[in-house]
Amino acid sequence: MFKKILIANRGEIACRVIKTARRMGIKTVAVYSDADAQAMHVEMADEAVHIGPPQAAQSYLLIDKIVEACKATGAEAVHPGYGFLSEREAFPVALAKEGIVFIGPNPRAIAAMGDKIESKKAAAAAKVSTVPGHLGEIGSPAEAVKIAEQIGYPVMIKASAGGGGKGMRIAYSRKECEEGFALARSEAKSSFGDDRVFIEKFIENPRHIEIQVLGDKHGNVIYLGERECSIQRRNQKVIEEAPSPLLDEKTRKLMGEQAVALAKAVGYDSAGTVEFVAGQDRSFFFLEMNTRLQVEHPVTEMVTGIDLVEQMIRVAAGEKLALKQKDVKLEGWAVESRIYAEDPFRNFLPSIGRLTRYVPPAEGVVHGGTIRNDTGVAEGGEISMFYDPMIAKLVTHAPTRIGAIDLQAQALDAFYIDGIQHNIPFLTALMQHERWREGRLSTGFIAEEYPNGFAPPAADGYGLGILASVAASIDHLNNTRRRHITQQMDGQPFSFAKRRVVRIGARDVHLEVTGGGDGPIKVAKVNGDGAIGTPIEVVSTWWPGQPVWTGTVGGEEVSVQVRPVLNGVHLSYRGAAADIRVYTEAEATLVSLMPEKVAADTSKLLLCPMPGLVKAIHVQAGQEVKAGDALAVVEAMKMENVLRAERDGTVKKINAKAGDSLAVDAVILEFA
Repeated sequence: MFKKILIANRGEIACRVIKTARRMGIKTVAVYSDADAQAMHVEMADEAVHIGPPQAAQSYLLIDKIVEACKATGAEAVHPGYGFLSEREAFPVALAKEGIVFIGPNPRAIAAMGDKIESKKAAAAAKVSTVPGHLGEIGSPAEAVKIAEQIGYPVMIKASAGGGGKGMRIAYSRKECEEGFALARSEAKSSFGDDRVFIEKFIENPRHIEIQVLGDKHGNVIYLGERECSIQRRNQKVIEEAPSPLLDEKTRKLMGEQAVALAKAVGYDSAGTVEFVAGQDRSFFFLEMNTRLQVEHPVTEMVTGIDLVEQMIRVAAGEKLALKQKDVKLEGWAVESRIYAEDPFRNFLPSIGRLTRYVPPAEGVVHGGTIRNDTGVAEGGEISMFYDPMIAKLVTHAPTRIGAIDLQAQALDAFYIDGIQHNIPFLTALMQHERWREGRLSTGFIAEEYPNGFAPPAADGYGLGILASVAASIDHLNNTRRRHITQQMDGQPFSFAKRRVVRIGARDVHLEVTGGGDGPIKVAKVNGDGAIGTPIEVVSTWWPGQPVWTGTVGGEEVSVQVRPVLNGVHLSYRGAAADIRVYTEAEATLVSLMPEKVAADTSKLLLCPMPGLVKAIHVQAGQEVKAGDALAVVEAMKMENVLRAERDGTVKKINAKAGDSLAVDAVILEFA
């Protein structure tokens, strides 16, 4: 077994590999760019080597830098993680020349499967069902349009060397095909150093299901069940689960056997993933094979009990698989949410900055289930514009699918992040979505269910009661605390009931609050006729300053995120969030007479929706534009975002140029 390995990656996956290596008694070496000098993976590793500036093309993608780091530290093997050099055939070849072991598949398998065009040819030869498409390279937008029209719209334009949703566009028309071809090539070049793209038929209302395979260097290959990754946005997976609610045992076996046959055909010898697009009728077609560890591998680990990183290391060291196909059992259900640095209220645009607060939920066994959080950041760390926007992967496991979903919702409620925008409000709300909970999925789920973008659900019914009760209990606690500090009434809580008006947005909830001190706080609703409803107990050990209120409301366990605002608190629960203020009845009457502030009019400005780099300005001063016309392209976190005109108008002034780095809400141009 290896004594020391180097991880040629960063972030959460580098930390994930280090954890397993440490458990196996293997020392680790981290590599880092200027932007990652203080990163968690650097701190966790036994040694760390600086490899260059922040840009991946000048650091993490330079093979010679990784080889030099191995030589300098005596690392015997390299784990590539995912992304970066993980599917670059030249990487294991270069390592082998220096006597360094690659913890991944052999170069021949990477060449055969890592290139999406070649992998489809290999799959067809192995009699695996494939999606109709054009497998050759495409040189121009005109050629792309010609091929797309032969196949029939809609089509998928995909980077040959791509992954993670980068370099991928769906086109429903000639115009979208021309534009998507250019954007896909540009993103592919930026992310992978390879601008080749291909086109295939886009199957509508599909499901994305993948089979985890594991092979050794002695010809043994097994499959470890499936993962469903249908909840996607812009072709980027957001939520994954194992197993799939679609498959039955017969289909699982058929897909698994095809995946194993393909892996054996190319001599595959590590952990890998064979991806399929599946119809609602359980028909399936080969998409691609990822010759690396997948981002979503934790859900497979949770339902099988198999550490995939450990298996990769053992296989690379020449060991035979200790597992047979009959040994693989799927136990329970696992759900993974990807926590991204992006703003769900601005169409999920990237967000960068410092994590001023980062308090993830506690890991471990909870109510018969398990919470796991794979992350590469800590409080005070920075989310950089140079890399993928992932903050963490939150995984829950329970005996049933609904149990795993409910535990995921609870864990998301307790996941507190400040300093940047993030997608936790969206993920938390999605966990309550009826269609998701019923397993009626497709890759178009988010676009279909949120056609106008995500807006937080209104606090209503049960959720409104939770927020009102928690706000009232916080106010009650604060008042008691103030009396202790000022020694009013010897610091004792009032013995009589207190009427309160809890203002949640534009809604008022009238409550009567009693108790406190050494006993539970009791909250009862005051009806319009003045009648008092049945009191419920609100119990918590929360204290001012804690970011998450955890306790029980009417006997139900809840977690509510708490942020102070002027004269109140901002509470969020299950995706619903609001500024909440608790008044006496007299205060509520007076506050209602105060005038409301009117927001400034920005309708004549094109504002930068995210921190990013201006790649292009497509208009000039005095030019007339139509709704939908491209105005500018802004790149952030390796994704190019086209900003379009929302209405017809005339450009008055250009305030930015290509190459400018802009902050959120910076004015790019003005309209007359």
